[in-house]
Amino acid sequence: MDRRAYAAVLALPGLALGVVGLFHPHSLSYATADRWFTLHLPGLLVFPLVGVALAAVVGRRTDPVAWVVRLAAYTYATCYTALDVVSGIAAGWVTRELGPGVPRPDEVRLLFRLGTPLGEVGSWALLATVVVLLADQLRRQGVRAAGGVLLLPGAWLVHTDHIFAPGGVAGTVLLGLGTAALVLARPPRHVPEQPAPALTG
Repeated sequence: MDRRAYAAVLALPGLALGVVGLFHPHSLSYATADRWFTLHLPGLLVFPLVGVALAAVVGRRTDPVAWVVRLAAYTYATCYTALDVVSGIAAGWVTRELGPGVPRPDEVRLLFRLGTPLGEVGSWALLATVVVLLADQLRRQGVRAAGGVLLLPGAWLVHTDHIFAPGGVAGTVLLGLGTAALVLARPPRHVPEQPAPALTG
């Protein structure tokens, strides 16, 4: 795949979450429960892909730093997916099914008490992923990898604002753009010229 096309593919998860975040309610109530529940369904598929995209930057390398990036990205993907399931899908569904005019019950509060710490672990793992990955790429690529610095504020905004607009939306978009920038920083691969076949008479 062309390097620019590959960069665009790896940017898609972050950019897609940014679009979802524009419609994400800032609070959960019966009035917002259906949208809260519905938006977290595609999130179940897209949140882990942010970690997959970051891990893909190290390619097939087998050195310790590459494995740290993969493990941190896996921790983010697992724990943030758990947040999406518990505080997103489950809490939204329960609130919707309770019907209008029902105050948020303790059962829903308990879901958030479970989901929020899982999300914290996931967002710290995301921060660890981008710090290690960025340091690695700056060491390897030098100033060409400077665009990857976008990952740092991106991960921090996701840590503080989830995907809520405007901060979380900006964070996910920066994650997408920073990932793409690191792919584009790689020097292009040159295909070695094949020797001309010998002429035989």
